[in-house]
Amino acid sequence: MVVGAGLMAVLMLAACGGPGGSADREHAAEPAGAHNRPVPSATQGADEDGREDTTKAQISTFGLDVDTASYGYARRTLQEGRWPAPAEVRPEEWVNAFRQDYGQPPGDGFAVHVDGAKLPSGDEAVMRVGLQTRGTDAAQRRPSNLTFVVDVSGSMGEPGRLDLVKSALDKLLDQLAPGDQVSIVAFSDEATVLASMTPLTAREELRSAVDELAVDGGTNLESGMVAGYEEASKAFRTAATNRVILLSDGLANQGSTEWQDILDRVKEHAAKRVTLLTVGVGRDYGDELMEQLADNGDGMAVYVSSQEEADKIFTTQLPATIELRARDAKAQVVFNPSVVESFQLVGYENRALSAEEFRDDTRDGGEIGPGHSVTALYALKLKPGARGQLAQATVRWQDPDTRAASEESASLRASDLAGSVWEEAPVRLQVDVVVAAFAGYMRDKKAFGLDLSTLGEHASRLATDSEDPMVAELATLIEKARSVG
Repeated sequence: MVVGAGLMAVLMLAACGGPGGSADREHAAEPAGAHNRPVPSATQGADEDGREDTTKAQISTFGLDVDTASYGYARRTLQEGRWPAPAEVRPEEWVNAFRQDYGQPPGDGFAVHVDGAKLPSGDEAVMRVGLQTRGTDAAQRRPSNLTFVVDVSGSMGEPGRLDLVKSALDKLLDQLAPGDQVSIVAFSDEATVLASMTPLTAREELRSAVDELAVDGGTNLESGMVAGYEEASKAFRTAATNRVILLSDGLANQGSTEWQDILDRVKEHAAKRVTLLTVGVGRDYGDELMEQLADNGDGMAVYVSSQEEADKIFTTQLPATIELRARDAKAQVVFNPSVVESFQLVGYENRALSAEEFRDDTRDGGEIGPGHSVTALYALKLKPGARGQLAQATVRWQDPDTRAASEESASLRASDLAGSVWEEAPVRLQVDVVVAAFAGYMRDKKAFGLDLSTLGEHASRLATDSEDPMVAELATLIEKARSVG
């Protein structure tokens, strides 16, 4: 009984968010509108704990998000014996960083998976909505125009920043196809185009441009982004995937440091089908700016702290996921008020939409590539004797080329819930619950219902059951948090 209540408390905590802003950044500017992010539609009319009474509102709607930077940066801070800032902990990014093993759809849309499990208290449960796109062979994808915008400011001189970026770029050049083209822009006090859009048949010219990357000056992020998008726009190919890839620590201190100016430019180019990937590096990292850039640029944000992680992203993930499967993808979950007394979505606070925006195709959603999975967890309180359909989950997206909208749905009945989250639920669902609970603890440990020791025990057991090195690493991180906290 106590464990169930504690787990529900932490899932709600992770969903509602923790206190405070991000840690002070000596060189980072305050984002325009940073404290005016949208309120999740699922919490309108909610009780004081943020849980929605489903007799008043039955719908949860949000834009999809495949960012993982929050987990990557928190992992580094913990490994270094530091505590991540609460505002930098986004639970959905922690969960989405882990493998899910959802079945793939036969076509270019989504497969929708819905499952869940009861908590020990009996009237509480966790529900998981899993969305999966079909993977692709890198050799079969359409050609790409990639513009790399590389931060070479003084702060990038720290070991593990620019040297890591240069090594990753060199390896990526070996992975791209002959039909691809690459441009390289470096920025510090000003932006410099080191290579205009160059076909991969001229790899040596591109390698020479990578070799030219050298640390110097301040961080004029605006200048770099403007030059990068100019290069991408000049070389835009309708039949290709056009993407800008920003590699930076995100600590802008020159040029326009009013973030909204930069975000508006990024959003304008995203509307013209030039998407953005932000790759964060460095011990001190402008997490919020890089995350907002990715959101406004119809892309994703990742963070790398080691050569192994960089190689994985640039030599394995990026070549296979450059193109898009879906634009403006959104999810909507409708709960049955006769079965569900209240619900709370874990995370996705800054991706929240109103119910009416779900089928408004002018409203921005998330851009999803091949082979990506998106997971959303809900903490539920069930009505006594709950029977029948519990919820229906629907994903809506637009074709990347034609903008034609499609939908796919799946539902879950109360009888489909596993009887016990720790004893009967699928291993991957258990892992997701532990990850979300750990993220909640990182946001506000004082309000946490379960102790880290218990979470660590579950993580260690699941590492053995799943034979997944990331889950083993999770157990190590939980133990590290115990010593740091």
